[in-house]
Amino acid sequence: MNRKKSSRSKESSARPSSSPSWETLGDFTTTLRVLPISGLAIVIGAMCAFVALALLRLIGLFTNFFYYGRWSSVMVSPVGNHLGWFSALVPVAGALIIGVMARYGSERIRGHGIPEAIEAILMNGSRVEPKVALLKPISSAISIGSGGPFGAEGPIIMTGGAFGSMIAQLFHLTAAERKTLLVAGAAGGMSATFASPLLLCFLPWSFSFLNGNRAA
Repeated sequence: MNRKKSSRSKESSARPSSSPSWETLGDFTTTLRVLPISGLAIVIGAMCAFVALALLRLIGLFTNFFYYGRWSSVMVSPVGNHLGWFSALVPVAGALIIGVMARYGSERIRGHGIPEAIEAILMNGSRVEPKVALLKPISSAISIGSGGPFGAEGPIIMTGGAFGSMIAQLFHLTAAERKTLLVAGAAGGMSATFASPLLLCFLPWSFSFLNGNRAA
């Protein structure tokens, strides 16, 4: 009887455990490389806050131009315009301009902005074309300024993400590091749009800490 028990215990110890140990659940080790990546992420997040401000200024500029015929970046409502029924044609004109930009510029400017940023992370190795960083805010400002029923949150997330990805590609960083800086740019723009500076300080650093040193 004792021999059977001892043989069973030996067999059970020889078999590999089906449940993974806590040591194999995840790799959260890091190196000193996380420090410059974290610093770069914070700088990009802060710069993208000013990019968000520029987008809001562009929206005000196109609103004034389309509805009031003046050159000003002050945020105004199109409600007080004197165009009459011609104001119904303004969003159509804005849509035609954006269509030309998407056709001959970059089709990446289409869409809300958040799905495109996620697609860039999952499908394109966190690479975003530089022209998207220029065309996306301009097309979004034209769309919103001409009366389109959209908000600035999605476009600034895509624009900030494109800016962070451009910086990462400039320094030839890994895919994980590109993802960190893309998210840092998106977080900086989003925090500026919602006026939440705490998010700007925390999210880029935390994402860089978790992903800054992982392999591509």
